[in-house]
Amino acid sequence: MTLARTLSSFGVRCLLVERNPTTTRHPKMDITNGRSMELFRRLGLADKLRAVAVPEENNFDISWITSLAPDRGGRELHRFRYPSVVEKRAEIRARNDGTQPREPAMRVSQVVIEPVLRDAILNDPLVDARWGTAFEDFQQDESGVTATLRSMETGATETVRCDFLAGCDGGSSLVRDRLGIGLEGRAAVTHRYMIHFRSDARDVLQAFGVAWHYQTDKGTLIAQDDTDTWTLQTRPPAGADPAAIDPDPILDAWVGRPFAREILVANPWFTHLLLAERYQAGRVFLAGDAAHQYIPTGGYGMNTGIGDAVDLGWKLAATLRGFAGPGLLASYERERRPVGYRNRLASERHTGVRLKIAELYQSERDPEALARGIAALGNAENESWGVEFGYRYDGVSGDPVLYQPTTAPGARLPSTFLADGAALYDRLGPWFTLLRFGDADPSPLIDTAPVPLETVIVDDPSIAPIYEAKLVLVRPDTHVAWRGNACADGRAVWRKVLKPVMTR
Repeated sequence: MTLARTLSSFGVRCLLVERNPTTTRHPKMDITNGRSMELFRRLGLADKLRAVAVPEENNFDISWITSLAPDRGGRELHRFRYPSVVEKRAEIRARNDGTQPREPAMRVSQVVIEPVLRDAILNDPLVDARWGTAFEDFQQDESGVTATLRSMETGATETVRCDFLAGCDGGSSLVRDRLGIGLEGRAAVTHRYMIHFRSDARDVLQAFGVAWHYQTDKGTLIAQDDTDTWTLQTRPPAGADPAAIDPDPILDAWVGRPFAREILVANPWFTHLLLAERYQAGRVFLAGDAAHQYIPTGGYGMNTGIGDAVDLGWKLAATLRGFAGPGLLASYERERRPVGYRNRLASERHTGVRLKIAELYQSERDPEALARGIAALGNAENESWGVEFGYRYDGVSGDPVLYQPTTAPGARLPSTFLADGAALYDRLGPWFTLLRFGDADPSPLIDTAPVPLETVIVDDPSIAPIYEAKLVLVRPDTHVAWRGNACADGRAVWRKVLKPVMTR
């Protein structure tokens, strides 16, 4: 849905098919990180998504506990405190040094996100969105792709001719299977059990106050809305028949006492650390879980997929609009697969920290010592700003925790506010934007641009040093395409950026 919205924003028609009759009923992820929110802002969806998210005044705290029954000996061991959206916005404004995101992260379940995305594309005349329609197969040739589709209601099949095909069809991707692309890494790393439930027992489930996650060595309780919807991610009972597991005693045991609730969904599942060997084969591409699958620690699954969709979307649009040559689409895999690999490693590292904390629970009998041990191990899982904002397309990996703003080509453009209070990100054009600092001559790039280009003059000496050059060319996905203090040959720059067929 994000890819469809991206294509539409550039004036490209597309067909989206989904075999299920509606959006997901499983909670899946529970945070949309700041980088994804920047991209959703570019797509005009940030405010609509925040309207259905957890209230902006609520915190993002992570609390390690023994149980949620303080009257039965349960206690809070250590709380990693994180600001609410309201507090983070104030911090972003106050620290106008390029280290901050344009948008704070957002606490929200994918169950809630997907209907907002669905409504956005259902009302879009450039998107033909069909739920209850399954992808069956495809054949591709030099000029396009022929896809076979099947109605889930009637069983009738049809073929559709398209220019390109994107497989955003999840971990068991049929598109990936048909391409014969394998997966690297580890499958079935851990066996987990999810219990998604509704309960008004906030006196029990928020025993130590509002928190995004309450965690023990046996699992994590996720507050989906801080009101009445919750998810426990835990382990299934050893040796239990997955089809016969009763979620109720598991919930009571984890919380530390019985409480009233309604079970919505409960099922076992496996975590994976997998990466597709390739992201492209001819005119067919992979994105999202079809290309990478992670343990949820760090929240990199859907958020990495959002980055995939936007990168692929603008490149497909530039190609279909005649602005770029074939080399641009080939850069999708070169750019996004290293990000997929880096994020897989980050997820694995965070899981390792959780395992160390679990060992402390088993070995340390002194609660104070256990609390100190948890604090010392830290919570990089929710503090890896380098992973979220510092990924680059120039082969430089950088610090996974510390985000260092830079305009090196391939890096995300640092976000700042201008002297008039406006956000620089909000001045960027829909296609390419040329930022001009100082007296540099932008005309060589403007006169030879094969793609729509807007120029923004930044007359603010307080932020100019953050951008490291007098001319900074920014891509539609807000990554830097080129920078310099002068441009002698605009055509050479555009050839490197877009691989276009230059006509002037």
